[in-house]
Amino acid sequence: MLVLFETAAGYAIFKVLDEQKLQEVDSLWKEFETPEKANKIVKLKHFEKFQDTTEALAAATALVEGKIGKSLKKVLKKVVAKEAHEQLAIHDAKLGGVIKEKLNLSCVHSPAVAELMRGIRNQMEGLITGLPPRDFSAMSLGLAHSLSRYKLKFSPDKVDTMIVQAISLLDDLDKELNNYIMRCREWYGWHFPELGKIVTDNLAYCKAIRKIGDRTNVASTDLSDILPEEVEAEVKLAAEISMGTEVSEQDICNIVHLCDQVIEISEYRAQLYDYLKNRMMAIAPNLTVMVGELVGARLIAHAGSLLNLAKHPASTVQILGAEKALFRALKTKRDTPKYGLIYHASLVGQTTAKNKGKISRMLAAKAALAIRYDALGEDTNAEMGVENRAKLEVRLRQLEEKGIRRISGAGKALARADKYQHKSDVKVYDPSADSTIPTASKKRRFEEVEESEEPVEVKPKKVKKESVPQEAEAEMETETPKKKKKKKKEKAEVVEEPEEVAEEEVEVAPASEETTEKKKKKKKKKIKEEEED
Repeated sequence: MLVLFETAAGYAIFKVLDEQKLQEVDSLWKEFETPEKANKIVKLKHFEKFQDTTEALAAATALVEGKIGKSLKKVLKKVVAKEAHEQLAIHDAKLGGVIKEKLNLSCVHSPAVAELMRGIRNQMEGLITGLPPRDFSAMSLGLAHSLSRYKLKFSPDKVDTMIVQAISLLDDLDKELNNYIMRCREWYGWHFPELGKIVTDNLAYCKAIRKIGDRTNVASTDLSDILPEEVEAEVKLAAEISMGTEVSEQDICNIVHLCDQVIEISEYRAQLYDYLKNRMMAIAPNLTVMVGELVGARLIAHAGSLLNLAKHPASTVQILGAEKALFRALKTKRDTPKYGLIYHASLVGQTTAKNKGKISRMLAAKAALAIRYDALGEDTNAEMGVENRAKLEVRLRQLEEKGIRRISGAGKALARADKYQHKSDVKVYDPSADSTIPTASKKRRFEEVEESEEPVEVKPKKVKKESVPQEAEAEMETETPKKKKKKKKEKAEVVEEPEEVAEEEVEVAPASEETTEKKKKKKKKKIKEEEED
């Protein structure tokens, strides 16, 4: 029986001398108490040493994943294949299945084999000759570190943790610089307030204070290396008529020391920005080309790592950084945000407000592809990012020119746009609105105009008679409540009046006859009731 034993230095093939001892599993450890006893059980037949740590790491990762590496395949073909009748003792059953399938070798995995492996590991220095213990321990340590890095997907060239720290520090430096500069302007403004209005650049302001000191020294100080000639002349003129208060030398020293701090921090910030730019081009070149160094670094920092960012879809990349606005919009059932951190990208910034949403959506889609290519691809070039950026710029130009191409049909033909006609919205002042006198309605005016145009027609007498029954009815309504109080003579007179009215109503048009007949019947009923009373 042959035994395959893996070490950090290489592969070892042992020959089992006494196979009967393997049957006694419980007492097998006693046979490996000393190197002399161990040499009576197993004997080294072949040892394949690794050339370097890279080869050792490749072999170890292949064993972890249950695969056959190149070096292992070479050893098995070279040594074990010659003795095909012998069984091969394997520590991993999964690896034994792969060896049996590809090389057609019979493999054994049992508790006795596991105990044998444990004994060989205890007496490895005595069984494997020609390998110093110190070198073997160093190889084991190096392989352990390399294997742990591989398991953690850790690569020294692709350390996105440094980007996360760098962009966070850059933001902190910007905040501190703003606070320091505001304090410096306010402090020195008591002594020379005009300088803050003349010199707007913060760094130049601090350098000028450090060089001037007290404002009485402005006339004898050369500021040509800091400020332009026109600004320098204006500063000297303002110093002569300054309204600032007098300060002591100790105050000036503290202000100058603060200016030194601002200048040092500004220089360090510039250095840190260059470092961040180089790291971004090394780790995520395509993302850097698409959105820029700062926006790309903030996206990585917000996601936690480049690999986590690669797992996000394009829609998430688009609104990354606007989570608060997103959930507020979902809660209040309003429109969700169109962009987050990606808003600060140069492509989104140079578009009009109308097209910012479209460009941010397209940029997020291309940026998501670039992130996955940078995180999971083997190439480190930025060709894909350059191509996608060129496509986005062409699309941006089309949107700005409103020359949107057709989706179907002839793709190169431009869509027809209707001719634009400007409609003036100028309103004319109506002076009639100033009058407080109520005017007649439009309908009445229209009728008056028609009456003035048409000739006046004489109305027939029948129409005039319509007014008579109306007047009689009005009189009847006023007189009815008084009838009960009057005597029978007065009632008889009242009876004669409706009869006369009835005779006149007979001559009215047939349209009014029906209504008048009903009224007659009611009146007759009332009269009969009164007569009976």
